[in-house]
Amino acid sequence: MEEETPWNGIESRIEDPEELQVIYRTLDSYQQYAKVAHFQSTHVRRQAFYALPQAHWQRLAAPPFNYLDTLDKIDDAIESNAELARVVFKTGLGMFHVGIPSDDGGPKLPPHWNGSAKPNDLDKARSTIRQFYRDWSADGAREREACFGPVMRAIVAEQEARGPDQVQLKVLVPGAGLGRLVFELCIRGCETEGNEISYHQLLASSYILNCCPRAGQHTIYPWIHTFSNHRSRANHLRGYAVPDVHCATELTEAQQTRPIGAMSMSAADFLCLYAQEDKAAAYDVVATVFFLDTAPNLIRYLETIFHCLKPGGILVNVGPLLWHFEGRVWDRDEHEREHEEVEGAAGHDTSGIADPGNFELTDDEVMALVAQVGFEIVSRETGIEAPYIHDAESMLQTSYRASAWVARKPSMAAAVTA
Repeated sequence: MEEETPWNGIESRIEDPEELQVIYRTLDSYQQYAKVAHFQSTHVRRQAFYALPQAHWQRLAAPPFNYLDTLDKIDDAIESNAELARVVFKTGLGMFHVGIPSDDGGPKLPPHWNGSAKPNDLDKARSTIRQFYRDWSADGAREREACFGPVMRAIVAEQEARGPDQVQLKVLVPGAGLGRLVFELCIRGCETEGNEISYHQLLASSYILNCCPRAGQHTIYPWIHTFSNHRSRANHLRGYAVPDVHCATELTEAQQTRPIGAMSMSAADFLCLYAQEDKAAAYDVVATVFFLDTAPNLIRYLETIFHCLKPGGILVNVGPLLWHFEGRVWDRDEHEREHEEVEGAAGHDTSGIADPGNFELTDDEVMALVAQVGFEIVSRETGIEAPYIHDAESMLQTSYRASAWVARKPSMAAAVTA
């Protein structure tokens, strides 16, 4: 799908059967979150617990361990997470017009799609719920500052350099995720367009930006899906209110004192949509946060960004290099079959991130490639501490040491077709 709409849902009806299948599986993964989480987190542990010698499980069931009470509390926390998962599910049914009437009058999945989610879909639903901690909780502000801060500072510098008489900067955010960066840029006066390919992220971001009735509507428990490396049960069972702001209220209040920007969203493969001719020289800024390493072929990403930036526009990047396609095995015959199907259906010369081949570069090599594509390097900082969905109380501490840099498309550069 290559659909661009305001942040109020994808209002067109989906007709492509393969895409509908992905949407149904995504919706079902949210619908199944509670059942799967209860089974994986507590049911199997109760079975293992009672398999212990009776004297041992009785000791662990008593104070100070209260292990069975802990499992009950985990079940309660799962239900709290599931409240968010269920409302994302219900919002998505309306967003994509794919539900059928239920006995209570609301929409539900067509019966043959119940249970259709694959293990990978279920994992994505769980990780998306955890990601609300990073993007939409007050405690996630430190993580957001580490990766959003360099973007904000670069954009402020660009606004100041252009002067007060310039029109709003038009910013593109590929890999927009749950939409927090898009929201923050909008509230700071930028006309901002997010791009996201994941339906898990699209459903969740649409709910939180447009439908959530108030700040603190939900409480999520991001650490409950694993029992390892917890210092205390209090931390293991710690909940966080989300969202930390009510988006409509924040935008309304901001608008009383200053201009705010418009928000829009494209639901598409970045390469397929933004390499098109109508996207040439369309944006003042492209902000890539934890995005470039999702590329199987970084040259295509950079050429596409160069194509859609206006002459003089900037690419602001923050992130590590956790190459998502490392180790992918390319099947030539399978690719040729898929490419023929894409060509026949849409006449495209690319299948986006499904294009053949992949490679991985070091940070220094990435910078060399950026320059070779035609950008001028403006600034670069390395070694930025950038945690990602990070439990500060955990006995296991990991954090990226990210790179942040700004590169400019030369003012006299002709737009190229990526």
